[in-house]
Amino acid sequence: MKKILQYLFEHKTLSKQQAYETLINISKGLYNEYEVTSFMTIYLMRTITIEELQGFCNALLELCVKIDLSDYLTMDIVGTGGDGKDTFNISTLSCFIVAGTGQKIAKHGNYGASSISGASNVMEQLGYKFKNDAAQLKKEVEETNICFLHAPLFHPALKAVGHIRKNLGIRTFFNMLGPMINPASPNYQLVGVYNLEMARIYNYLLQQTNRSFTIIHSLDGYDEISLTNDTKIITNEGEKIMTPQQLGKRMVDAKDIYGGSTVEEAAKLFSTIIQGKGSWAQNAVVLANAAMALLCTNNYKNYDDAYNAAVESLESGKAYQSLQKLISLQ
Repeated sequence: MKKILQYLFEHKTLSKQQAYETLINISKGLYNEYEVTSFMTIYLMRTITIEELQGFCNALLELCVKIDLSDYLTMDIVGTGGDGKDTFNISTLSCFIVAGTGQKIAKHGNYGASSISGASNVMEQLGYKFKNDAAQLKKEVEETNICFLHAPLFHPALKAVGHIRKNLGIRTFFNMLGPMINPASPNYQLVGVYNLEMARIYNYLLQQTNRSFTIIHSLDGYDEISLTNDTKIITNEGEKIMTPQQLGKRMVDAKDIYGGSTVEEAAKLFSTIIQGKGSWAQNAVVLANAAMALLCTNNYKNYDDAYNAAVESLESGKAYQSLQKLISLQ
């Protein structure tokens, strides 16, 4: 690792193969904690290259516990995290709203490293038991339209760096990898990113896959549709900017989408919103993200149709039923 660090300290970048080998070695525990921390810190000081990101992704996908959900057309809704905005669990809530419409979801998530409550924190708090048993996960998808894939159970390399990420408490390049390494290889993907540089990189990487994707970035720095500003939207077809009025009928305030200061608060907020008892702003933000995800499946003529389907899922209680049924299967 000392050689690699020295090389990187000279402002050089890794080839795809070097990045791949380094991450394989990290997962094997060949480097000490200080070396790995130094390595991670380098990517806080400069933008990761496409080659490096591809190498890291290839390593994690090779090492991961695969889960075959190819009997279904699945979707993932995920943000890179690390935007420092402390919102409630918008992506995870959107997943249940989409599941309530009948679309199958394979949600990939982890504990929050740079936020109070990541997807895994809130799912665990709600009573979900993490697992990588294929039969059980298939049963969940079949009966509730959704399963949750807790990243450390599928990615041993993530387990190896989990405590370092938590101790650092800030965004690392592992945040960037998360959306690209869903072990179920979903057919559709909505990815939220925290800056335009990452949007460009993801656009390049996702164009190499055969999946239908949408990348979203709120222009004031959120890795989701926040309705606090305009949103940049990139799809297989091209890119555009949409306003809060177009996406959610009106603008919301940042304070209206705050996620609480504890995991317990986050889970309570989650339960309130999924039951259709959220504030107007909370509902609008979740519905906009769910609608954009539904549009990505190409099953809706336009955004308004997708938005109406999301509203129906939340207001009819179907989204909440999906959650209740999923928790009852644990």
